Amino acid sequence: MRKVIDMQIKFGETAIANIQFDPHSRDEIPKLLRGLQSIWCNREIRDQVFDALKGIIPENVNPKNGRKGMDLWKIFVLGTLRLNCNWDYDKLLEMANNHGKLRQMLGHGKMNADYKYALQTLKDNISMFTPEVLDKINVIVLGHGYKIVGKKSEETLKGSCDSFVLETNVHYPTDINLLFDAARKVIILIMCLCDKLNISDWRQGKSNLRKIKILFRKAQQLKRSTSKNDDKKAERERLIINAHKAYIELVQSCIDKTRQTIDSIQFPGIISSFIIDSIKKYITDADKQIDQIRRRVIEGETIPHHEKVFSIFEKHTEWISKGKAGVPVELGLKVCIVKDQYGFILHHRVMQHETDDKVAVIMVEETQKKFPDFKSCSFDKGFHSQDNQKKLAAILDKVILPRKGKLSAINKEIENSEEFIKARHKHSAVESSINALENHGLDRCPDHGIHGFKRYVALAAVARNIQIIDHVLQQKEIKALQRAKQKIQKAA
Repeated sequence: MRKVIDMQIKFGETAIANIQFDPHSRDEIPKLLRGLQSIWCNREIRDQVFDALKGIIPENVNPKNGRKGMDLWKIFVLGTLRLNCNWDYDKLLEMANNHGKLRQMLGHGKMNADYKYALQTLKDNISMFTPEVLDKINVIVLGHGYKIVGKKSEETLKGSCDSFVLETNVHYPTDINLLFDAARKVIILIMCLCDKLNISDWRQGKSNLRKIKILFRKAQQLKRSTSKNDDKKAERERLIINAHKAYIELVQSCIDKTRQTIDSIQFPGIISSFIIDSIKKYITDADKQIDQIRRRVIEGETIPHHEKVFSIFEKHTEWISKGKAGVPVELGLKVCIVKDQYGFILHHRVMQHETDDKVAVIMVEETQKKFPDFKSCSFDKGFHSQDNQKKLAAILDKVILPRKGKLSAINKEIENSEEFIKARHKHSAVESSINALENHGLDRCPDHGIHGFKRYVALAAVARNIQIIDHVLQQKEIKALQRAKQKIQKAA
């Protein structure tokens, strides 16, 4: 059974609405907690968020059975805090168990001060979020935010759209180190399986892994000769080919032996079957890398880009080169965002095998589904295409989309107009939003799989919007304190 939160305040607890924060604090923790407090204090918004949070509970779970799970409000607070402060789970655990204000926000008082969270509890519960649930919460949070910033009902939303790269948590990929990753996982898993089933086939597994690593390092460290002597060049090429041959032959022999061990197992249990499936997946990865190494090094073939794999663990990783100074390549996925004139993140999209010009119309259409008063948007040149110019002009009142190449007389007049230039200057504000997102979690994604990647991005957008709400509230509180101080000074 899982509650949103226990609404009954117990002896020694502080009501969330009564938690006091330093209005002059510039730290990230009170900024987020105060934003969450404002959501809690608004009964209508709180109920909407609570209803959305119930969506993370699996449908097949009977609420009357099982022990009490972690409250959904606590999951929401800790999940947004993790992204807002760019913490790993170890840091989050330490703060959840020892930070006073945070524990008050989680509903802990003097009577349960000794309650401690477990690391796996945080991981399991925060990973229950889905991108769909977080998108619903984001729309609710933005509705609350617009009331706080004083947006008028007839006022339209003006957006800016741009993309950036969120890196996946992977090392720089080469075919030989990807093969080592696959071989390492195969050997470790087959050793675990043999130990579980009391099979003696892989008693020398660690020794085999050390031998593979030695040959991997040898192949890795050999560099092609820069000598002008053809004989020296040929000799170095021969050494490189021989080192790679020895490496892939040893890995292949381990793979073949693994297949024989798996085939000899007659009636594996559920856990053993799961391990075997994982081993087969890594064997497939190893076979692919062996084939590419053979083709590239021994046969001298150039491997097409679409055949390359950039991680055997995070398979959604893409090789992205945006041409930025000092950043020749980034390994991850592009994320496109739309921000409004108040700095809120209206919508985001994780771009898989997509370019900016392919998502421009989609981003606007999806944003308008959530916010019908979204009527104006600016882009950079990367989003330009003739088709985009026509479609965006049909669905937006104002489109700021610079064209590429030489401009015609009409287009030159449009882009040199005062209104267009002013909007282009304002577009650069989206870069500050991107920089803020990167500083608050979206620099590198530590979560696994494409689902974890999308969840991580969605949680970051929600956390960022809550932080903006707090910033507005904090500025209002500071001004109120200044006015009160001035009144006292005048009275004196």
